Amino acid sequence: MITTCTRITVSCRLVGAGDVSKRILLGRKLRSSQLGETLLPKRIALPVFASDALSSVAYAPDEVFIMLAISGAWAYAFSWKIGLAVAIVMLTVVASYRQTVHAYPSGGGDYEVATVNLGRNAGVTVASALLVDYVLTVAVSISSAAQYAAGAIPALIGHEATVASVAVVLLAAMNLRGVRESGTFFAVPTYAFMFAIFGMCVYGLFQLLTGSLPQAESANLRIESAPGWEEPLTTAALVFLLARAFSSGCAALTGVEAISNGVPAFKRPKSANAATTLLLLGLIAISMMMSVIVLANQMSIRYVEPRELERLVGAPEGYEQHPVISQIAAGVFDHFPPGFYFVVTVTGVILVLAANTAFNGFPVLGSILANDGLAPRSLGARGDRLAYSNGIVFLAVMSIILIEVFDAETTRLIQLYIVGVFVSFNLSQLGMIRHWTRHLATEHDPAVRRRMQRARAINTFGLGMTAMVLVIVLVTKFLSGAWITILAMLFFFLVMKGIDGHYNNVEVELAADEEDRVLPTRVHAIVLVSKLHKPTLRALAFATAARPNALEAVAVSIDQKQTDQLLKEWDERQIPVPLKVLHSPYREIARPIVDYATEIRKANPRGVVAVYIPEYVVGRWWEQLLHNQNALRLKGRLLFTPGVMVISVPYQLRSSARAKERSRRELSRPHAGDLRRGRVQDSSDSVNWGWDD
Repeated sequence: MITTCTRITVSCRLVGAGDVSKRILLGRKLRSSQLGETLLPKRIALPVFASDALSSVAYAPDEVFIMLAISGAWAYAFSWKIGLAVAIVMLTVVASYRQTVHAYPSGGGDYEVATVNLGRNAGVTVASALLVDYVLTVAVSISSAAQYAAGAIPALIGHEATVASVAVVLLAAMNLRGVRESGTFFAVPTYAFMFAIFGMCVYGLFQLLTGSLPQAESANLRIESAPGWEEPLTTAALVFLLARAFSSGCAALTGVEAISNGVPAFKRPKSANAATTLLLLGLIAISMMMSVIVLANQMSIRYVEPRELERLVGAPEGYEQHPVISQIAAGVFDHFPPGFYFVVTVTGVILVLAANTAFNGFPVLGSILANDGLAPRSLGARGDRLAYSNGIVFLAVMSIILIEVFDAETTRLIQLYIVGVFVSFNLSQLGMIRHWTRHLATEHDPAVRRRMQRARAINTFGLGMTAMVLVIVLVTKFLSGAWITILAMLFFFLVMKGIDGHYNNVEVELAADEEDRVLPTRVHAIVLVSKLHKPTLRALAFATAARPNALEAVAVSIDQKQTDQLLKEWDERQIPVPLKVLHSPYREIARPIVDYATEIRKANPRGVVAVYIPEYVVGRWWEQLLHNQNALRLKGRLLFTPGVMVISVPYQLRSSARAKERSRRELSRPHAGDLRRGRVQDSSDSVNWGWDD
């Protein structure tokens, strides 16, 4: 006996204008089996995940100088000490997160650590903090880039919010193409930024050692103290001033947590590669930030809040204040303009790309929350390019709203910043301490115990440092805008708890039991009739073939002449199904049918009412506007009626046949990749339909 197995593989491509434009924008689709091809090596992962923390060099020193300038330029003497304190905190956080990526490599990061070790509410708190922080990361980075662009191109002044919004859209489009492709695209400008800043700082420090370092363009200006901050300051006022500057400088720490959320995107060994990338991030960011602060001090830069330029005594009329890095570059490369333009250009670009950290961390976190039932399940679905497309789009929309509301002003947005990330830092460190304590209770290997104890000591020190920073941030920034961040976190917390409750309730309601296997005692079928044409006759035939206990046709009378004509044709054709007419004095169609179906259901509670709706199927998009609107509205009403089943009976118009023929011709045409996939056999048969014997 010979057994023949037949396998048919049919690939249908419905290609329209929307699909073509989508392919141009996103590229070709990727199969789920190609997920491994999108994983990142360290050389690509560094610019993908570290661009946020590295780009903070472009605005964190500015914020430190702005805060210190409240009391005058004399306070700039504390800037390097504040930078050193920020560096210590960053090294501590990096060391702590290196423990996290080894202990929790699944990509949950702070959320997973808090949920597993501190409970679900702690996890939801961390998730809400991170969601807010990711949105602010995009808004702050893009807004700062827009300020740089406006400084270089005067025509953009006053349109920073529009420029920033367009940049967010372009960045989202790049990320929709997939993590690896966007990472490769972002690698060049990120490395160019590192080269530019390090090159500028090394050359500037060389000039400092040789005594040839010039003064900054703002060095001859004097800063007036803000009202109430004149010298001499009390000890309490000085401490508050330094704490406020320190909290602003801690903006440099944002983005560190993104690597712990993005571990699954690394190539194997994932944890080791993520930990190495994290260490490189910390060392590079600290070196750049400290170099910029030292050079800014040595060049006597004067920098105040952009809205308070009147405090710069001696500034000419119409004076434009340039960012700290721009002033340093202008001085260091005063005889080499290409160097200045290179530094300013790549700084503006990296500020746009810095938001890429959030565009990689937010969708992954959203997918984890969706899988845990804390976010809409659509956030857990991968798109055509194996990226979490819905999360990318959601982040872009939220960021644009924030940019427009705050008019892309970095100084205003920065006050909302870092609260969320330090909340997650603290809960993560506390969770890791409990993690190591729990494992130490069952571990007996001395070498492993020493490693765990060392890791716990690192996390304990990290908790102390991040808790101190969080208190400072809340005290110094609460009235300046941090309260908005706290309210946003509370909003996300309540929304996630509500989604969690909804999914739990739905799961309970959908749980199957023995009663669900009981057959209905009676099926009363209704075929809706508007005219006596082919769709109606097909629906009647289909309903008759289903053999219900009762079958009748129902028409709604809103025009007596049309109703009389329908009854006449019904009698002339001698259709064996009774036709019932429902009168509608207010010309409603849906309500009489819903009421009639409800009455039938009440008469037989254990039975069901099957409503058959004839529908046209059209092939052109504009034809959708001309047909099926009543059917859609009616289905929407009937779906909420208990005991009523809705059955659509389609009738394909000729335009749908033409659309089907177009798709058939498209299927028969060779496509890119057909030969590689084994679909092309020879010149006479371009499609392999997969017949195997």
